[in-house]
Amino acid sequence: MRNIAGLNLLSIGEVKLKNNLIAAPMAGISDKPFRHLCYQYGAGMTVSEMFLANSDVWHTDKSALRMVSTDDIGVRAVQIVGSDPDEMAKAAEFNVKHGAELIDINMGCPAKKVNKKLAGSALMQHPELIRKILQKVVGAVDVPVTLKTRTGWDKNHRNCIEIAQIAQDCGIKAITIHGRTRACLFKGEAEYESIRAVKQHVTIPVIANGDICTPEQAKDVFQYTQADAIMIGRAAQGQPWIFEEIAFYLTHGQLKKRKTIDEVEQIVLTHLDDLYQFYGEYKGLRIARKHVNWYTNYYADSDQFRRLFSVLSNTSEQVKTLKAFFSQIRNNQKS
Repeated sequence: MRNIAGLNLLSIGEVKLKNNLIAAPMAGISDKPFRHLCYQYGAGMTVSEMFLANSDVWHTDKSALRMVSTDDIGVRAVQIVGSDPDEMAKAAEFNVKHGAELIDINMGCPAKKVNKKLAGSALMQHPELIRKILQKVVGAVDVPVTLKTRTGWDKNHRNCIEIAQIAQDCGIKAITIHGRTRACLFKGEAEYESIRAVKQHVTIPVIANGDICTPEQAKDVFQYTQADAIMIGRAAQGQPWIFEEIAFYLTHGQLKKRKTIDEVEQIVLTHLDDLYQFYGEYKGLRIARKHVNWYTNYYADSDQFRRLFSVLSNTSEQVKTLKAFFSQIRNNQKS
C-alpha cells in the first residue's frame, strides 16, 4: 500500500516512533542536548552522531559522549560507521549492550577522512562488501538495524536501488536515502526522483533526506517520493522546533504560528545550560558558539553580536550577552 503524504505513525521493526519525522545524525551536532531538543519539539526519533567501529577508541571521553544512555528520551538510536564487517558488528553489539534500541549504519558520509578508510559513502562502490557488513551487523544484534546512504558515488554510478534491495535482503528494517551522490557533497538540489524509485522497488520503510527546510517542502517531498518518513538535518540547526512546525502543517494544512522572541530565548538559554552541564564549562561554551550562530542568524543585523559572542570565554558572559541580544531584538520590534 502506498504511503499517504502526511504525519503518520511509523514502525521500524519492533520499534514504534511517535511520528514519521526524524532528526538526522550530524557529526559534531547531534549530541544528547541537541537530540533532546529535537525530540521535545516534535521529532519522532533522533539519531546520534556517528560512532566509530574501532574498539581502540570506545573508552575515550569522545566516544563516551557519543553513546546513548538510559535517560535519553525517545528511541535510543545510534549510528555506527566503518568498513570492516566484524568491527561493525562489534560496534553494534557494544552500543546495544549500553542501551541502544536501534542501530543505524552510515553509508552516506561524504567526508574525505571517512571515505579514505572505505567507510561512509565510499562503500557504495562495493555492493558485496555492503552485503557482508549488513549481514554481520543484523546477525549480531536483536534490535532493528537501518541504513543511511546516498543515491550513488557519482552521477554516472547511481546504484541506490541496488543497495536498497541488498539491504532489504539482509534484514535491514528501513533505509534513508540522502538525495545526492557522494560527488555532490551538499551542493546542488536533492534528486527526489531517485528516492521515489527506491520506494517503488522495496517494501521496507524508505526515509527521504535532503533539502527539506520548510513545512511546505516536507509535504511536497512526502507526496512526490511516497516515502514513509522524512529526515531533517541542516534545517534543524538553529530551529530544532522545525519538527513541530512540519507536524502541525501536515496535520492542519496551515502554518504554525512562529515562535516569539521570548520562546526562542528560553529555548536557546536552556540549550546552552544543557551544553554546559553535559560537556563542562570549557568545552560546553565552545560548542555553544556554533549553535548560537545558527539561532541568531535569522535576525537582521546580528553579525556584530556573533563576532562578539565568538570570543567570550566564560559561560556567565555568554548567558548575559545572549540575554542582552534578545532584549535588543524585543526593543527593536516595539519601536
